[in-house]
Amino acid sequence: MRQSLEYQELILNSLEDDRDVLQLNCGQEHFERLFSVARAICTGTSHSQVLDGLEDVIRISYDRMSKGQSGWWRKMHTDASILQASTLLNQSTYLQAIEVLDRAIIVSGAMDRLDLIHALIQDAQSEFASPANERELPAPSCRLPIPKPLSSALLDVPSLPFLPSLPSFRSQFSFSPFILRGYASDWPALTNHPWRSMQYLRTVAGPGRVVPVEVGKDYRNDDWTQRLMPWDQLLASLEFDDQTRAHVPDEMLYLAQHNLFMQFPGLRTDVVVPDYVYSGASAPNYAPPGNDEQLVLNTWLGPGGTVSPAHTDPYFNFYVQIVGSKTVWLASPKCSEHMYAEETPAISNTSRVDVFATREGSHDYPAFWDEVVPGAMSATLQPGDMLFFPPGWWHAMRANETSFSVSMWF
Repeated sequence: MRQSLEYQELILNSLEDDRDVLQLNCGQEHFERLFSVARAICTGTSHSQVLDGLEDVIRISYDRMSKGQSGWWRKMHTDASILQASTLLNQSTYLQAIEVLDRAIIVSGAMDRLDLIHALIQDAQSEFASPANERELPAPSCRLPIPKPLSSALLDVPSLPFLPSLPSFRSQFSFSPFILRGYASDWPALTNHPWRSMQYLRTVAGPGRVVPVEVGKDYRNDDWTQRLMPWDQLLASLEFDDQTRAHVPDEMLYLAQHNLFMQFPGLRTDVVVPDYVYSGASAPNYAPPGNDEQLVLNTWLGPGGTVSPAHTDPYFNFYVQIVGSKTVWLASPKCSEHMYAEETPAISNTSRVDVFATREGSHDYPAFWDEVVPGAMSATLQPGDMLFFPPGWWHAMRANETSFSVSMWF
């Protein structure tokens, strides 16, 4: 590809500009290895042994990042990945190039290179991929069946019959959960860019993409793990309006709490962040997300039966159901002493209680059933519904069929 040299020279020049800070934070040896490989690639003098050095830089950078060392290792990882991908841009290996670039987004956050990586992926797909066949999408399903009420919650999450104004949201409604039914029903994700269509989701991503998935029913269990897998393979394991399930995987697969918009920017225009996010809602000792926008968007995609166990998060949350229905359970932070939180520090915000079980089937955790259940709330979210809840509230989610959701921390 003609553009390959442009990308390679951009990385080489950037490395030259950042030479001092990269040598200081990542070591002269590692910097010189990456810089020499970049120069060899740009001058057309690289060979297999030189290219092996890129794999070493990527591996070492990942190891340093996982140990919490300098953020400049993210740049080393990203730039090495872009150089490696640029050497794979041909008909036989372009899918490998795209996977390398997706890994850079997922693992190192594509530090200062996200637009470049998107352009490189798009160029590769345009140059080498065959156009997708279009099929007509069936009419949307009617509202989905509502499951039986949960025995672990005696109250319903309130559904507001009106849209609060921004001042009233901030002063009256930002202190407890509520649902706005059908709030997102006119979003592109539910209309002309339907996320209920596997064809659309494949097209907006293009071929060769990989995504992180959770493997296993419950992250509290020892057999739970995470891995990267092809986007097309994940979609093929799910039911959509234009696809019956191609296969039933042996393991539960769940794309959970992942910013898919960062990988597939075409999806970002399919959702509309509500103005409430910018209303200035606050709570005692509250700290919003630390990024520039003070907003974190995540996506959640999986089959029926996927569960997020009861846990707390430190942010305000708008949770929008796009595809399928999902049962939600909520309890006030005042219930925390009766929630039997996990003792492991990494998941100490998570309860040991299965809130989707019945009391008849659970003789443990008596304080939960006696003290939490009377004030706990539940509801079923349908496509287009938006749930709000404040920081610190215990919440659990269970998908009733193929489900696609978006959360907005602010």
